[in-house]
Amino acid sequence: IYDYRAICDIVSGVGVEIRRTPEQDVYIDPRHISSGELDLQKTSTFRASYYFVGSLLAKQRKVKIGYPGGDNFVSRPIDQHIKVWKAFGAEVVLKENYYEVSADKLSGADVYFDMITSGATINALLVAALAQGKTTLRNTAKDPEVVDAANFLNQMGAKISGAGTDTIRIQGVDHLGGCTYRAIPDRLIAGAFFMAAGITGGSITVEEIIPEHLETTIMKLQEIGMEFDVQDTKIISYGDVNLRATRVRTGMYPSFATDLQQPLTPLLLKAQGRSIITEKVFPQRFAHVEQLQRMGANIEIKGSSAFIQGGSPLIGTLVHASDVRAGTALILAGLMAEGKTYITGVEHIERGYENLVASFSSLGAKIMMNVDDDLLELQNEQMCLIKNV
Repeated sequence: IYDYRAICDIVSGVGVEIRRTPEQDVYIDPRHISSGELDLQKTSTFRASYYFVGSLLAKQRKVKIGYPGGDNFVSRPIDQHIKVWKAFGAEVVLKENYYEVSADKLSGADVYFDMITSGATINALLVAALAQGKTTLRNTAKDPEVVDAANFLNQMGAKISGAGTDTIRIQGVDHLGGCTYRAIPDRLIAGAFFMAAGITGGSITVEEIIPEHLETTIMKLQEIGMEFDVQDTKIISYGDVNLRATRVRTGMYPSFATDLQQPLTPLLLKAQGRSIITEKVFPQRFAHVEQLQRMGANIEIKGSSAFIQGGSPLIGTLVHASDVRAGTALILAGLMAEGKTYITGVEHIERGYENLVASFSSLGAKIMMNVDDDLLELQNEQMCLIKNV
């Protein structure tokens, strides 16, 4: 995953020792951090760079960092993160190409989030864990990833309670220690594989997963005609040739995930009738629609809703992935399209998924990376060719 490699590279630059194993274990030794000034160019290449502030502020007292980059489907401000840092006593200075956050002392605070945000909730946990005194966070995100972050910090010695509810309380501690921790599985890639099963009419088994994290996704896919065999740590998804149209409204967890809205779109193109997706988290997150229309999709955008008329075939053509989830949507569309689908912008897909193309290939999909095609006259551009079986 590109973002994972970027994080390792950035922290190595300030003295953190990183060791990775073929088994995907990561050993981190932060005892020799030399600075809070991070590489501005590298930190501006991915979205989650703001977590460096929460992680480094207590120890370094000053963090200099580039503005978050990553997905460009909509402008995503960091105002709630800034609100968090200021609440704990930090000063935030915004420059043209970077920002600085500094604090001689971090004190516990009462923070009410103006909107539910998993990123700012996690950032607040990082700061509050080492702040002096008690912190109360209200209107917090309930995502499994927030709970996972709290569990990780608690295993390191933090005192956090209430993660997974709308109020989290933290008693600051003097220091955090090392630990061994296993991160939760990625529910979003699991959801994308479920949708692939629906598109192809086959069955896909996802193992080492936590079914409770995917309950909303499964219920919505069952609503359109898919079937699931849910076991303790394994889910088998079964597609159906006769899918039904539906209405979907995205929201923060446990609502239907905005990150699965784009991959869901090609699946609904297979359903009979008109489906409606209303995007309530990022209302402009429809960059994939124009690309699907190039393939023949009958989709109309009105405000924050996409009106999807299913039942018409897609035709493979040249399309561009503008962000991680849009890329997934285009791969799924390629699986159901007639002929070849060429996808540029594959680097966005690699930002958020590990060996996604290899995973689909192992399931029988005809996918190849870095394909050259003289007819397209696209020299030196990274591409993904998807050929329908």
